[in-house]
Formats: sequence, C-alpha cells, structure tokens
Amino acid sequence: MKLSRRFPFLHVVSIWRFRILRWFQWIFLRRLATVRRAQVLPFKVASHESILLRKLGDADMRLQHNKVTNLKLACSRMDGVIIRPGETFSFWRLVGWPTARKGYVTGMLLSNGRVQEGIGGGLCQSANLLYWMALHSPLVVRERHRHSYDIFPDSGRVLPFGTGAAVYYNYVDLQFYNPTDITFQIVIGVNETHLRGEIRSDVMTPISYKILERDHRFLRSKKIGKVFRENAIFRQSFDKRTGNMLSDELLYRNHCETLYDLPRSVPAEVID
Repeated sequence: MKLSRRFPFLHVVSIWRFRILRWFQWIFLRRLATVRRAQVLPFKVASHESILLRKLGDADMRLQHNKVTNLKLACSRMDGVIIRPGETFSFWRLVGWPTARKGYVTGMLLSNGRVQEGIGGGLCQSANLLYWMALHSPLVVRERHRHSYDIFPDSGRVLPFGTGAAVYYNYVDLQFYNPTDITFQIVIGVNETHLRGEIRSDVMTPISYKILERDHRFLRSKKIGKVFRENAIFRQSFDKRTGNMLSDELLYRNHCETLYDLPRSVPAEVID
C-alpha cells in the first residue's frame, strides 16, 4: 500500500512540492509566451472545434453546463496570446489557478479512473483542442500528459483515441515550444455550441500535417478480467508547394485500461 494512502497529508505535501517547483520553472528556466494581441495574425496554420455538451456515460449533465462557464474564463486568458520564436506556451501560466473567487464553478474532474467534482473542472477540453492543433503545426510539444484510463465509451468521437491532454494546476501542464523564426498566435473561444480554436502565424508555413491512428484494438485479459485499449498515433508531414510527403513518424503508442463494459458489437482480442 502506498504511504500516501495511509497518510493522506503526504499526498498534499507532494502536490505542493510539485507546484512550487513549477513556479520556479516559470520564473527562471524558460521564455514563456505571455503577450496577447487583439489583432489576429493573417495566416491560419491549424483549426479545430469540439462540441460543448456531450453525454459521457452516467456523468451529471449539470457538470457539462458548468464546464462551459469554466471554459469561457480560461479561454479569455489564452485568446490572442503570441508565441514568438524561442518562446514556450504554458497552459497554466496563462490560465492561472482556477478558483471560485475568479468565477470558476464545479465541473467534472478525472482522477485515478474516477469521476469527481471540483472547482474548474472541464478545462481538459481546451487542453485537448490546443494539443490537437499543436500537432498540426511546427510547434514542438514539450510537455503533455495522458489520461491514465479510458473512462467513457465513445460518444460522437471525432479525434483518435489517446490524443487528449490532461491538465491539473499547475504541474500537470501542456506546453509547446516555438523552434522556428515564425511568430504564432492562439485564437480560442466559446460560442453557443462549440469550443473553437485556431493557431495563426505572421507568414505562411511551408508544411502541413496529418494525424493518423493505426493498430487500434481492444484486448480482454482472461487472467485478470480486465479490458485494455491500445493504438498507435502517427504524424505525416507534407510540402504544401508540391504535395509530397516529407515524413511519416510514430508519435507514441497508447495502452490503458478500459473502465466500461464493451458493447457486444465491439470485438476484443483475448489475451493470456
């Protein structure tokens, strides 16, 4: 048994240790993107949108509606931010601590495979969108955390499984770096039905990107009585001028436990 389970205060101490280390990192270690401009840069590099209200298993829809409030507040802190050459975008450096005093409300949080309620819940949706767009740009993802479990069955899924980004203030962050001589800008906001975002630039970028899922499958372990889901995520790059493919690289492989019952129509390979 982990010590933190026997002595919960150790878990709190560990969280604060990581938070303090992150604050020092923000101060001393990197050039962080903090300047925001109302004027939108002229060229669109990537864009995406995701529906705001989705039915996720048996989760309370009240939390979905509260999430919209939280997303509006978070987007207002990121919208228009400029990422100059050599700068790093940090989700939490821009959004700040989501507290009730700032207007954040109770939303859905995922922790160790469980659905919980907490102030500021639901901000992962904005991190998911930002991460997906970053993969379609020359920006280099420096920090991204995966969800540890597949908690909900697919419901109107648009993006491949395992392409999300978990965030938890402030040490579970999403960060991407600008290694180019191009200036980028994040445009993100909420309308009546969708969260929408764009990455824009001051000059036309020469390369386009495509994200592919391969080797997707469910695995049922007879030995331990659990189901796992796995796939591989690849990124292809193309020369915009010629259309020629420049690369086809494996980004990562996903493998995690599935915490819902698979429909009979969904096959699963039996292992063990």
